[in-house]
Amino acid sequence: MSLHHNEKRVEQQDDPEKGEVAIIEPENSIQEGSTKASSLLSRLQGLITGSVEARGIQPVPLEERTDKKGTNLISLWFTANCSLLPIVTGFSGTLSYGLSLRDASLVIIVFSLLSMISVAWMGTLGPRTGMRQMIQARYTFGLYLVLVIVICQLATLTGYTIITAIVSGQTLAAVSGGHLSLTVGIVLTVIASLAVSFMGYKSLHLFENYSWIPTLIAVVITVGVGGKSLHLQAATEPPTARAILSFASLVSSFTLSWAALVSDFAVYISPSVPKIRIFSYMYIGYMLPSIPLLVLGAAIGGAVPNVASWNTAWNAYSTGGVVYAMVEPVGNFGKFVAVLLAFSVIGNTACSLYALSISLQTLLPILMRVPRYLFSIVIAAIVIPVAIVAASNFLESLNNFLGVIGYWTAMYIGIAISDHFWFRRSGGDAYDSNIWNVGRMLPTGVAALGAMALSFGLIIPCMDAAWFSGPVGKRTGGLGIEVGMCLAALLYVPFRTLEKRLMKR
Repeated sequence: MSLHHNEKRVEQQDDPEKGEVAIIEPENSIQEGSTKASSLLSRLQGLITGSVEARGIQPVPLEERTDKKGTNLISLWFTANCSLLPIVTGFSGTLSYGLSLRDASLVIIVFSLLSMISVAWMGTLGPRTGMRQMIQARYTFGLYLVLVIVICQLATLTGYTIITAIVSGQTLAAVSGGHLSLTVGIVLTVIASLAVSFMGYKSLHLFENYSWIPTLIAVVITVGVGGKSLHLQAATEPPTARAILSFASLVSSFTLSWAALVSDFAVYISPSVPKIRIFSYMYIGYMLPSIPLLVLGAAIGGAVPNVASWNTAWNAYSTGGVVYAMVEPVGNFGKFVAVLLAFSVIGNTACSLYALSISLQTLLPILMRVPRYLFSIVIAAIVIPVAIVAASNFLESLNNFLGVIGYWTAMYIGIAISDHFWFRRSGGDAYDSNIWNVGRMLPTGVAALGAMALSFGLIIPCMDAAWFSGPVGKRTGGLGIEVGMCLAALLYVPFRTLEKRLMKR
């Protein structure tokens, strides 16, 4: 009779000392299966963790900055802005501020072109320093006071993630005719974006390289189907300076907010790539989709009051409803196009989740021990319930949000520019990456934070937001962003000079 696998096997072995018969136990089939399963799980875990970017806020060493081209910056910026978000922002010019399509378009073009100059310039420091955006901020705000900037950045990126999730959820709900709730639409969008951002830098760039293609096709189809109604613009009053400048502040805020994370997507690019090329890749990648889509949004917003189906959709599902109403005439194919547009925000949302997962590590030293990708999950869990609540009054929430974030980003940019050109003499090598986490060698941050604090003294009277208007802002419109950037840059020079003399660093 043959022995079964789980029976004992007797085998005579020569033992010079004892001469005993050795009883050899075979592997149990259950144990064997368990071992194989554990091995498989270990390999799968190794594959995942090996593919996920583990690096957090630590500067990228020069030898790891191996991208000699940097051309993927074009597709990344194109994809991040080829979405519903610029369209939604453009709505405000005609629908909220009462501007004509011509006036809103001029504001969009001029202030987008101007605002992106400083953002693209800040992005050139990523390859030269190998440092993330909020780590660069330590070289002006110090190791500890930079927490103020980090908190502002976290609030900004979280806000944008919420807005994009709402827009996508509205569109999906409109496509389903209400059968798919707004809540479910928001959850689907955030989870899809989380999947893209989870793997890290390389996977994010790979996704952004191609995902703009279906979005661009969907936008073209939407304009082709619904564009015949865009000429039905609502009558407007002659533009006032207040309306023009307030919308200009909104457009500037939309662009300047990228300064909070612009370098995060360029830290693996070699510093040998010329600065002008890095600048151009970012600038062109942003402008190509943003300006046309912002103008398209303004055109749609101006026509909403005069197109009955769009107006009905606006009242039912806000922006997402109007987008679907434009393609609804082509039936199920229109639903497919609307779904593509709904998920177009994934490229933008994934960038925000990626930057958030990195910046959270700068809050406390102990958080550096937590893997970057785990923070993405935490942020997604926070964003979903907040987005569901904020969706009840979307356009007002958007205007209030953009009206707030522009002030701190403008001052942050002004201080960064002043420090770079006045104190560091335009040299990227002036940012010693060896002291990125050494508080006693970094600036205290008092000069930078003091410049920001005092700048608010003049910003507040110049504000013209939905929730507050200062005496100057009521007459002229919002000038707080322009004033904040210039004043912070000017105040920083004497403050930092004094700080260097007193602290010797």
